[in-house]
Amino acid sequence: MTVSVKQRWARFWMRFSGLGTYGKIATRLASIGAPPHKAARSLAFLNKSGYISPSATILHSEFVFGEHLFLGDRVMIFREKNGGSVTIGDRVTILRDSIVETGQGGTISIGDDAYIHPRCQLNAYVTGIQIGAGVLVAANCAFYPHDHGIEPDQTIRSQPLHSRGPIVIGDSAWLGTGVIVLGGVHIGEGAVVGAGAVVTEDIVPNGIAVGVPAKVIKSRHDLRRNEAQENNS
Repeated sequence: MTVSVKQRWARFWMRFSGLGTYGKIATRLASIGAPPHKAARSLAFLNKSGYISPSATILHSEFVFGEHLFLGDRVMIFREKNGGSVTIGDRVTILRDSIVETGQGGTISIGDDAYIHPRCQLNAYVTGIQIGAGVLVAANCAFYPHDHGIEPDQTIRSQPLHSRGPIVIGDSAWLGTGVIVLGGVHIGEGAVVGAGAVVTEDIVPNGIAVGVPAKVIKSRHDLRRNEAQENNS
């Protein structure tokens, strides 16, 4: 296969990319002529350190990531006061305008091969957000494991944050567009959450959940049984 001039250019500069000053310059140069949006993910596999868009912002002293990370345009990795670590596995993709933020002891971990679409919000305060390997998160999803106090004798802003517990997303789960996940929730391995759902309670492995609040309506295993029945009818 013929390697184009643009491909050779990107390969050359991505060898030197990184989080330092010169690494950022190299990444910017590699980006010249690179394909847009998801297609630019190929650049992450030209360097074990991956591809971090020149317009992404990392303001986090405990940010640890694996090989071939892709951070898209304007992704923000942010640490508020007393925020815990952000740990990201290998081959993770986080697309444009997403925010990954920790504060007040909260932590975030994202497993290998997870894929997070644009404009998602991961805000871990007080406790953690744990996203398993191979999880698919559609656009505009939000993860909030904490709440404000709402006692009537003082302003909401002045009340401390509290939490029912961490958010845990099992391996290979799929969350549709605009899903909101609240504290103390465990979404099981391989579960599917329909677009626009608000998850306030656990979802069993391989469960298919929809609605506000989200309720399990069937299992992915039911789809196989229904198909088998149709084939035998």
